[in-house]
Amino acid sequence: MTISKNVESILTRSSFIRKMFEEGARLKAEHGADKVYDFSLGNPNLDPPEEFNKALVQAAGLSDKGYHGYMPNAGYPFVREAVAKTISKEQNEDVKSGDVIMTCGAAGGLNVILKTILDPGDEVVVPAPYFVEYGFYAENHGGILKTVQTKADFSLDLEAISSAITQKTKAVLINSPNNPTGQVYSMEHLTELGNLLKSKSEEMGKTIYLVSDEPYRKIVFDGITVPSIFNCCTESIITSSYSKDLSIPGERIGFIAVNPGAAFKEDLLNGMMLANRILGFVNAPALMQRVVGLLQGARVDASEYERKRNILCEGLEKAGYDFIKPPGTFYLFPKTPVDDDVAFVDALRDELVLAVPGSGFGAPGYFRIAFCVADETITNALPGFRKVMENFL
Repeated sequence: MTISKNVESILTRSSFIRKMFEEGARLKAEHGADKVYDFSLGNPNLDPPEEFNKALVQAAGLSDKGYHGYMPNAGYPFVREAVAKTISKEQNEDVKSGDVIMTCGAAGGLNVILKTILDPGDEVVVPAPYFVEYGFYAENHGGILKTVQTKADFSLDLEAISSAITQKTKAVLINSPNNPTGQVYSMEHLTELGNLLKSKSEEMGKTIYLVSDEPYRKIVFDGITVPSIFNCCTESIITSSYSKDLSIPGERIGFIAVNPGAAFKEDLLNGMMLANRILGFVNAPALMQRVVGLLQGARVDASEYERKRNILCEGLEKAGYDFIKPPGTFYLFPKTPVDDDVAFVDALRDELVLAVPGSGFGAPGYFRIAFCVADETITNALPGFRKVMENFL
């Protein structure tokens, strides 16, 4: 084998999501795209808001002297200033431009954070279900992902998290609104988590960080508000992206923000600016930085996803599926009627309905449906969902 054993191992464990997406391409070529109902990939189907197109033209049309030269690794100062003002409102904290680093999306942000804080063998505790690539990100930097189960409604189990924390723990990583469940962690639970990490840090004589991955913060329904991580935990770091709220996942633009009250804030920021460079990102995409600097506050209409959620939930409820109606994201995470979620998803595929087994998210016995698709994809898939459920009952 010419590739490393580590990469070879990752390939064998690689994402169910991508595998199903690739299977979808094959089935569409065989049966026709309109006959295949693909819920595998969380690729937003809403167009970016019109403000995005205007800002893109404006940013692309500028050509001041030195416009395309090197920039600080943390990003353009005027962009960081604009982003900091928005974060200050969302987090109810006085976040300065110097507390913000622009990144290549939230995935780039997480890798920068983990590169900065992890020593070999350090553990990152994450509640399951969780985004499958978190484990690979931790491994990238010598860390170990340690999963704990959530409660039946996918809310945080503080006792499980407490039991999982050891002297090796460097961070607890959360994702709220959560991919794949759509659950939004409550202010009460997050405050308890912040108090727990403070107590554990004092007990162990080390800092345990709360890292929050927030690309779905603005995709929430039913009047839900996502709580402030910075208000709940002083030793906290946020990473997010504009992939979902502006529908621009291919542009790979996001940010990191460090809690202004963090004890070692300057060390964190300096370390992350270095990591941004040496991981090969160097800096976030220049054009997209300029664009989002002009677009603070703009977003897609999340009520469109809420409407799609309601169509899907109503249809699946009638078909006998058991699920928690998600308060955020564009994912539904129903139970499978049998323990073997992979077999159930394979049966759905036979009806040309593509979903992702919960095993890929650390939650066997469930499956994920990404409902960021056309309305007709949802409605036309419902007979297939119903048939497969009837066959397993």
